[in-house]
Amino acid sequence: MRYRVLCGGFLLLFMLTGAAAANGSIQTYLGDTVPLSGYCYTSSTVYLFLTGPNLPADGVALDNIYSRADQGGFTEVSVDSNNHWEYDWDTGSLGGGLDAGTYTVWAVDGPNDLSNLNLAQYSTISVTLGIPGIGRVSASTSPGSTVSPVVVPGTLNISSVPANASVVINGNYQGRAPLSVPGLAPGTYLVNFSRFNYESLSATATVEAGATTEVTATLRPKTGTLVINTSPAGAQIAIDGTYVGLSPVTQSGISAGNHTVNATLEGYVPVETGVTVIAGQPVTITLSLAKPASPIPGNLTSLPVPLTISACAGAILLFVFFRPRARA
Repeated sequence: MRYRVLCGGFLLLFMLTGAAAANGSIQTYLGDTVPLSGYCYTSSTVYLFLTGPNLPADGVALDNIYSRADQGGFTEVSVDSNNHWEYDWDTGSLGGGLDAGTYTVWAVDGPNDLSNLNLAQYSTISVTLGIPGIGRVSASTSPGSTVSPVVVPGTLNISSVPANASVVINGNYQGRAPLSVPGLAPGTYLVNFSRFNYESLSATATVEAGATTEVTATLRPKTGTLVINTSPAGAQIAIDGTYVGLSPVTQSGISAGNHTVNATLEGYVPVETGVTVIAGQPVTITLSLAKPASPIPGNLTSLPVPLTISACAGAILLFVFFRPRARA
């Protein structure tokens, strides 16, 4: 099955056997491989990136969600002599887990993220990734059978700390918290929460007929390890303004994401830098400290002594000039 999106001189074909597609979209499951291919007539390389739930706004590379498109992170695919390219997108191997939800795959003829697409030719397709599970079960009644009375549905009000966590109920993506899900038949539901750089969380919620059930999840940040070296060693190290020790320093349990590191050492110019901590992985940085520049020779302020001597010399000359002559 082929899915086509056309944009100017840039043609993108998406193929996935057995997937449902409508209006330029694909529906499949997390962990599946999505074969992507197409034609590009304006560049020898196609740059692929992804946007969607809990991802950075300007996109990430298809093969690593920690590689940001606005920092040069793209999945680069070569275009052959027939202007054709191919790439198999493994949704289960991305350097970190995707959440269930709807994503957009972008194919661009240059290294342009979402904020710079006015400078490039590109095509897109929408991909909805669900959680593998049992499909819907339906039943019908035969003549003479008993029909159960109509049951009044209930509602789930769902929130998360922090907000904007993706919510999946019984394997079906619902959106981002906070949200309200009405029309649920009475019973017990499995609610899954996930958010970028946070541990996933599952909870059960009981829906009662005609009632509203409140569900709140507090997510725990994913953490990594930061190893900080300085040249020379022995500098005072602070992470996000909090002192952590003298270099070299190994600090574990740091929340995944961006942080600021400061290094200070007497007789040296302080250094500040940003660093991205990756969940479950050690990140090592080395900061080089430099001594302050020496004052420029010859740029000294004149002392007041020569001015005082000059003033005295002038007074002596005036005294000699106006001294009366002695009479004979």
